[in-house]
Amino acid sequence: MTITNKDKLIIFDTTLRDGEQSPGVTLTVNEKIEIAKQLSRLGVDILEAGFPVASQGDFDAVQRIANEVGPLMVGREAIGKPITIAGLARAVPADIQRCYDAIANAPLKRIHTFLATSDIHLEHKLKITRDECVKRAVAAVTFARTLVTDVEFSPEDAGRSDQDFLCTVLSAVIEAGATTLNIPDTVGYNMPEEYGSMIKYLITNTKGSDKVIWSAHCHNDLGLATANTLSGICNGIRQVEVTINGIGERAGNTAMEEVVMAVHTHPDFFPVYHTINTTLFFRISQLVSSLSGMVVQPNKAIVGANAFLHESGIHQDGVLKNKQTYEIISPETVGANTANLVLGKHSGRAAFRSRLQELGFGELTEEEFQVAFNSFKTLADSKKRVTEQDLIALLSDQVSSSAGENTTYTIKSLQVVSGTSFATATVQLQNTQTGDVLIDAAIGKSGPIEAVFLAIQRLVGKKIRLLKFDITAVGQGVDALGQVSVKIAEGSASGASSDNEDSITETENKNAGLNEATYHGHGADSDIIQAATKAYLNAINRLIANESKRILGERKVDV
Repeated sequence: MTITNKDKLIIFDTTLRDGEQSPGVTLTVNEKIEIAKQLSRLGVDILEAGFPVASQGDFDAVQRIANEVGPLMVGREAIGKPITIAGLARAVPADIQRCYDAIANAPLKRIHTFLATSDIHLEHKLKITRDECVKRAVAAVTFARTLVTDVEFSPEDAGRSDQDFLCTVLSAVIEAGATTLNIPDTVGYNMPEEYGSMIKYLITNTKGSDKVIWSAHCHNDLGLATANTLSGICNGIRQVEVTINGIGERAGNTAMEEVVMAVHTHPDFFPVYHTINTTLFFRISQLVSSLSGMVVQPNKAIVGANAFLHESGIHQDGVLKNKQTYEIISPETVGANTANLVLGKHSGRAAFRSRLQELGFGELTEEEFQVAFNSFKTLADSKKRVTEQDLIALLSDQVSSSAGENTTYTIKSLQVVSGTSFATATVQLQNTQTGDVLIDAAIGKSGPIEAVFLAIQRLVGKKIRLLKFDITAVGQGVDALGQVSVKIAEGSASGASSDNEDSITETENKNAGLNEATYHGHGADSDIIQAATKAYLNAINRLIANESKRILGERKVDV
């Protein structure tokens, strides 16, 4: 089967919406814009930028993405058009209007509205009848079509909905003007054969099904998101809703790289083709991992650190003789080979700028470029070979720390003395709002990082619980760049005794609310204590910024 008689597989990315609903993941506007730019270069067709009615912050992020990323054509010459910017909205007029206001300036735009259709949701969550469900769905799509020509409708929890009722709802919204119908397995319940059979049944029995694009949105609660999505493609799905690295609510969403590479490696099996630049997968995977704090498991398909490593002697022998003996995908196809492309301390500004452009960071201002170049030179002085992975880690760190109004405190200096019994840390911070320079010291019984964190707590005047602390080496060797990711929450540690107010440890508080606010921070440095300090302060700055928004009356809506 050739491309000429195949349908194009539309890639709908929801990393910035459903992906950001991963527990503990909160991206700043700058981080969202950087990820959005990379997704545009990757060749994504539709980008779900967020849920505008959820908060003023979400609205601002979607609006900026529509304005700044919506018109971009870099890397999209073969596709011939810019990325479509979509926003999510409940089947409520105020939500739909707010969504449109956020995406209005995008050259190509879509409103994605949803309403639950399963009996369990209708009865217990929405408390409405099936007839009322149909009326609300039709009203939502009808209103959305007065604002845009591209409207997507999702029957939430379709995987557990009565299929004949689904046909009734979907037929009605097609008549109302929906252009894409998305069929979500919201709780990851379906089996691949079951999901594929449902798609086939819906397409066959829904009036007007030939007038719309059918879409799949699968969750990974049973580890079947990719399998279900591929089964859907074989049964008529022509749009897939996916995220980078499969991040998302609970166990995650369908991983874009897995679906695309399945289609890529089986061109004669699937009735579709894609227009994704697969050589950028490894880079964007690292960027999303760094900014979200969601570490990619080493054995993750396509983009994991072990995806192209062979330890078995038999496998190594086969690969040395012919790579195809044990590699169905070459590292070059997904950009994994570029980790070995290096710069050094003798590399100049021109070479560095050229490499940034290759990585998709060519739009830095002169000031931003100089900050990045200085960071590169500092690293190059202590590390002989600076790889692409190092550059992505440094740039991710710069994006995280350049949060603008979200940055209240910056590090002025740090001094640590450590021994076998305890460690001391002296930390100097500057308040960017007042210009004040603050200094304090603390003792850490568990080591230098605890000492640093305690000193910072005292300087910012907050009790912080450390929920997660991850450290990874970027590359190999004792001079490898250290990358730290932390997750924090405000309040005294549940594991701390009443006479130890300075404890920072946290043994999961079983009584903590499910909606407890948590904050992620990221830091990279050749000194792991410096990296940890950056990550911790980055998370605290986000906490403080969120407090300021709450004071101003920003509201959140659960979805």
